[in-house]
Order: sequence, then C-alpha cells, then structure tokens
Amino acid sequence: MSNKPRNNNNGKLKHHRNEGSDDVEGNPDVWSTLDKSFKQVQTVLDRNRALIQQVNENHRSKIADNMVKNVALIQELNGNISKVVSLYSDMSSTFSSAFHKQHSNGHTRDD
Repeated sequence: MSNKPRNNNNGKLKHHRNEGSDDVEGNPDVWSTLDKSFKQVQTVLDRNRALIQQVNENHRSKIADNMVKNVALIQELNGNISKVVSLYSDMSSTFSSAFHKQHSNGHTRDD
C-alpha cells in the first residue's frame, strides 16, 4: 500500500499507509490534532456564512436599526477571520513540528 492519499469511491481523500510506517503521515496524534483543528475552522466558517447572510438581509432592509446591528455583525466577522488565520497557523506549526521531529529522529520516507 502507498503512503499517499487516494480517492475513495465518494471522491474524498482517504489516507493509506505502509504497515510499520512511523512517519508524520502515519502519526495518529498529528492527524487527530489536524482533524480537530479543521473541524474548528469549519465551525467558524459556518458561523461566518450565517453572519454574512444576516448582514446582507439587514443591508437590503434599509432599516436604520438593522444597519446599526451590522456594525456588531461585521466586527464579529473580522474577529472570526482572525480566529481562522490563527487556527491555520497553529495547524501549520503542529504539522511542521511533527514532521521535523520525525525526520530529526532518523525516520525518512525511504526507511
């Protein structure tokens, strides 16, 4: 079996690894952390989608009170964008650290 992700029948990537492989691709802790982070990102992005829809509805209504509400909604959107950036930065660091740790311990793809 290959260490490369493959498409399964539903078009999603499915991870395959060699038996005995201990590289980053086969490290369940790394993948668990990344999976948790991707779920957090998706939750924030889903919230942003709802916020954007509400901002658009408020804007189309042209009601002064709704326009005022948009200020807080847009501020929340901006904060959420910062959260997503932070989550992706953390994921990058997690993956990079695990990769460098495995390779500094002498594990390579050719082992």
